[in-house]
Amino acid sequence: MPCPERCRPGLYAVLLGAVICSWANAQGMPERQQDWRFYGSDAASSKYVPLAQINAGNVSELEIAWQWDTPDNAIFAQDDRASAGEYKSTPIMVNGTLYVSTSLGQVAAVDAVSGDQRWVFDTGSWQRGRHPNFNNNHRGVSWWDDGDDGRIFMAANDGLLWSLNARTGQPDADFGDDGVVDLKQGLGRETRIGQYGSISPPIVINNTVVVGSSINDVPLFKTQLPPGHVRGFDAGTGEQRWIFHTIPQAGEVGNDTWENDAWRTAGATNVWTTMSADPDTGYVYLPTSTPNNDWYGGHRLGDNQHAESLIAVDSATGDMVWQFQAVRHGLWDYDLPAAPNLIDINVDGRDIKAVAQVTKQGFVFVLDRLTGEPVWPIEERPVPQSRVPGERTSPTQPFPSKPAPFEPQGISDATLIDFTPELRSQAVDLIADVDYGPLYTPPSERGVIIFPGYSGGATWTGAATDPETGMMYIPSLSAPRFVRLRKPEPGESDFAYIRDRSFSIEGPQGLPLVKPPYARITAIDLNTGEHRWMVPHGEGIRQRIIDMGIEDPGPVGSFGRHGPLLTRSLLFVAQLDGSRPVLRSYDKATGEVLSELDLPLPPMGTPMSYMADGKQYIVLAVGAGPVTRLMAISLP
Repeated sequence: MPCPERCRPGLYAVLLGAVICSWANAQGMPERQQDWRFYGSDAASSKYVPLAQINAGNVSELEIAWQWDTPDNAIFAQDDRASAGEYKSTPIMVNGTLYVSTSLGQVAAVDAVSGDQRWVFDTGSWQRGRHPNFNNNHRGVSWWDDGDDGRIFMAANDGLLWSLNARTGQPDADFGDDGVVDLKQGLGRETRIGQYGSISPPIVINNTVVVGSSINDVPLFKTQLPPGHVRGFDAGTGEQRWIFHTIPQAGEVGNDTWENDAWRTAGATNVWTTMSADPDTGYVYLPTSTPNNDWYGGHRLGDNQHAESLIAVDSATGDMVWQFQAVRHGLWDYDLPAAPNLIDINVDGRDIKAVAQVTKQGFVFVLDRLTGEPVWPIEERPVPQSRVPGERTSPTQPFPSKPAPFEPQGISDATLIDFTPELRSQAVDLIADVDYGPLYTPPSERGVIIFPGYSGGATWTGAATDPETGMMYIPSLSAPRFVRLRKPEPGESDFAYIRDRSFSIEGPQGLPLVKPPYARITAIDLNTGEHRWMVPHGEGIRQRIIDMGIEDPGPVGSFGRHGPLLTRSLLFVAQLDGSRPVLRSYDKATGEVLSELDLPLPPMGTPMSYMADGKQYIVLAVGAGPVTRLMAISLP
C-alpha cells in the first residue's frame, strides 16, 4: 500500500519518513489518493486496486455521488447525423482528474471528486466516418508522464492518434503534425477511413506509445483490407520507432505459414482490443485477431501465424520475443478478445512470472511471460475437418490441460437445453438440418452452430486478477451463433465463399438453445489451475421459465458484456439484468452476492475505482446514444 500523503518523506530524514509510513500502513490509516493510470488499472491489466474503504460491512450503503453528461449528448440533440452505440469507455484517473473518451471521439477531463468538467477536446472523428465495424463507440485513453503537465493519447475511430496536454486539453504541437499522427499511413497498403480505425486505448511503456487498430470485419475482396500491423511511436515526438508485422513479411518468422504468398494480400490480423505490458522487461503483449475472410480461408491456406495469437514484443525495438498461436487457420472469429493478465504465481513451489490469456472459446492459456512456455501442458487434439471445396482446416488445435474451460463448448447432449424432455426433443428437431458438434466444427454451406459463439465466452471486458492471491475472475457469456457460407454472386466478391448468414440462434419456444447459465462469473486459482467457484451472473429469464410451468431453475444469468472490477475486499460487476441496470458486489472467496445497487441507465463500460481526497469512488460509463454519462458511486 502506498504511503499516505501526510507521511511521505519531505524535509525530514528519509529513514524517519519510512518508519512513520510503515507505522501508518500497519495501523490501517486511510490513503488520501490511489490513481488508476491504465485502462485496466495497471500495465498488467489486473483491473485491481488495493482499496478497502468500501468493504463487505458497508457496501450495501453505496449511493450515486455524481453524474457527468458527456458532451456527445448535446451533439446528439443538435445533429441528426450523429449516432452512437453503447458507451463503453473506462476512464483513467491521475492526480485527481479523470480522463475519458466518448463514443463520438471527444476527450474530456473531469474532476474526480466533484464530477465537474475541466476541459473537452473534440477529435471530430465521427464527422469523418464511423467505426469500421459498429456504430460510433470507444473504450478509453492513455496517460504518459512527460515530467510536466502529462499527455493524454487518444487513438480515434478515424485512425488518427492524438496527443493532448493533460492540463489544457490542447494538442501537443511537438507531437506528429501539430498533435496528431495519421495511423492509416505507413502500413504498406492503401488504407481508408471506414476500413481502419481505433477503438481501444494504446498502451504506453518506456516512453513508447504502442497502437493497434480496428479493421473492417466483413470483407468482400481479398485485397480490400489493410494489414493489422502494430506500431510503436515515440511518446514525445510521435516519430514511429518500429512496426511489428502481424502478417509476417518475406524472410520473417511465420511467413511460410501463409501458403501461396497469401501474406501479400491478406488483411486484418490486427490488435483491436487492449494490450498489457511488463515495465520491468519492456515486453508488450499483443492479442491478435482473425485474418480476412473470417469464415473461409481457402485463399490463405496454412496456420496463418501470427493470427489469433498472443505475441510478446520488445517495446524498445518491436522485435518478437515469443509467440503462442491459440487458433490455427482460424475460421470461427475466435480472435483474442482482451488484454492478457500479467500475474506472478507459485506453482508447485516454483515462482513464475505468468501471463494468462482468456479466449472467446472459454479457455485460459497460462504461459511464462518471459519465455512463452506453458505453465501446464497444452495438448494438440484432433478437431473436425472442413468439407468446403478449397478449404483446408488445421488437423489439430491447442487445448490447455489446465485450467479447465470456463464455458461449455460445442453442441451435444452435454450442452443442449433440457428443462423438459419435450423442450429437448424440440431443440434436436430445430437443428437437424445444420451442422453442429464439438468445438472447432468448421463453417459450411449447410450452416454451423458455433458454441461458444464469436461474441464469447470471454469478451473485450476481459478478466481481473488479484496479485495478492493469484486468483482470476472471469465474466463470460454462453451464446451460440449460427454461420452459413455461400458462393458469391458474379462481381460480388473474389473470395470463393463468403458468409451468407450469421446470427444468434434461438431454441424451442423462444428459449435459449443451450443449458443455463447464460452468463456466469468464474473464479480460478492460477497457482493451481483449479476452479474455485462459478456463479450465474444475474437472474436473466428465470421468471419467464417459471411462468412456462417449468421448475424454478434459480438464477440463469443475463446476456451482455460486463467487465470486472477487483478491490482488496470485493469483486464488482455491473450488468443490465433483463430490464434492470444494476451494480453487484461479490464475495471474492465464495461468489456470494453481497449487495445490489440499482442504476438509472444500463452499464456499458467496465467499472474502475480510485481514492481521491480520502474517499473511494467507483466510476463506470452508462447509457448509449443519445444519452451517455459517467456515474460515480461512493459511500455517503
